Amino acid sequence: MSANQAPGGDQAPGGEQGDGQATAIIGLGPWHEWLASPAGRYVLEWEQACYDHAVADLFGYVALQLSLPGLDTLRNNRMPSRLYGLTRADAAGGGTVAGRSVLIEDNSELPFRDQSVDLVTLPHVLEFSGDPHQLLREVDRVLRPEGRVVVTGFNPISLWGMRSAIPAGLIRPFLPRESQMIALPRLRDWFKLLSFEFERGRYGCYRPPCRSERWLERTRFMEAAGDRWWPICGALYSVSAVKRVRAMRLVGPVWAKPPRRSARAVPVASPQFEPGEATPIPRRAPDERRG
Repeated sequence: MSANQAPGGDQAPGGEQGDGQATAIIGLGPWHEWLASPAGRYVLEWEQACYDHAVADLFGYVALQLSLPGLDTLRNNRMPSRLYGLTRADAAGGGTVAGRSVLIEDNSELPFRDQSVDLVTLPHVLEFSGDPHQLLREVDRVLRPEGRVVVTGFNPISLWGMRSAIPAGLIRPFLPRESQMIALPRLRDWFKLLSFEFERGRYGCYRPPCRSERWLERTRFMEAAGDRWWPICGALYSVSAVKRVRAMRLVGPVWAKPPRRSARAVPVASPQFEPGEATPIPRRAPDERRG
C-alpha cells in the first residue's frame, strides 16, 4: 500500500484547504520532545496499558491509529489489517510503527471510504487538531456501524490541567502550549451529536506534574489514593464509544381493510338432562300391554 492510497484503491485527497495550508495538526515538535521526558514516558506507559485492554476483544477487519507513532495502540488487537495514519510532522519526529503506514495530509479529510474501518484510536489527536469536531465527523464517516473509537487525552480538571492554566509569563509551562485540553463532558456531548454511544471510560495518572523521574517515583503512592478519593481528577482519561446506526422501517400506503363479518348465532336445542345422566324409562300398566 502506498503512502497516499486508502484501502480498496481510493486515492487520498490532497488535504489542502482555502489558502493551501493544512490545518489539522498544530505544533507537534514540542509535543514529541515532551513525550521523551520522564513525565512523557509516564503518560505513555499508562496509555499503553489502557489501549491494550480496550482493543483486546474488538473484532473486525480494519483498525486505524491516527498520529503518535511512539505509542502502538493496536499491538494487542487481532484485526488482520492494522493501519497507522501519520502526518508529515509525525514522520519528521522519527517515530516508527509496527504495521503499514498511511500518509495523511489533513486529518479533517481522511483518505478512506465511507464505512470501511472497524476501529479508530485517537491518542491525543483531538487536542492538537485545528478542528477537533470535524475530525470526529470524519471518524464517524469512515467507521462501520457498530464500529468503535477509543480516545485518550489530558483532563483539564486535574493538577496537570491547573498547572497548564497558569499564564506562561508567571511559571514555566509543563505541557506544550499547543495542546488544547478537551473536557470529558464536552467530548461526550460531541459523541451524542454524531450518533456515538458512550461505552466506557476511566481516569488515571494522579501524580503531580513533576519533571524529574525522582519526584515521580516519590509520589507513586498518590496513584492508589487518587483512584479512590478523587477519581475524576486524574491527569488523563481514556474513553471508548460505539457508532450506532438506527435501522429504517419502510412504511407503505395504508390500504382500507374490509370489515369483518360478525358470526351469526345458530339456535341449538338445549338438552333436557345433563350429559352422562341416566334417563328412566316409564313402564306400561298391564291393561296397556293387552290393548
